[in-house]
Amino acid sequence: MNLTTEKIGNTIVINLNEERLDAHNSSNLKSEVQRIFEEGNKDLLINLINVRFIDSSGLGALVSGFKNATANQGTLKLSSLQPQVKSMFELTRLHRVFEIFPTVAEALG
Repeated sequence: MNLTTEKIGNTIVINLNEERLDAHNSSNLKSEVQRIFEEGNKDLLINLINVRFIDSSGLGALVSGFKNATANQGTLKLSSLQPQVKSMFELTRLHRVFEIFPTVAEALG
């Protein structure tokens, strides 16, 4: 999976550099999120600006990350959802679970 991480303040930002978050790469994201929380980080932001398609495996990886954050008294926020991805969150009602922001800057602010 093509992703980059950076630390901005106390928040780790994962930038997904993939057009798809699906069964082929969602396990890599899940592992990366788990590693970040195991290292003691508390706040995570996943930037989905490049993701144009997400399936149930991708949603499952994000839900797993959210549960991981909660278990570690941390947060997992999402930003920059493309219209097709945003509609999947609304369809599955996950937009009520996650804190979703229009931009990285707004999520960090």
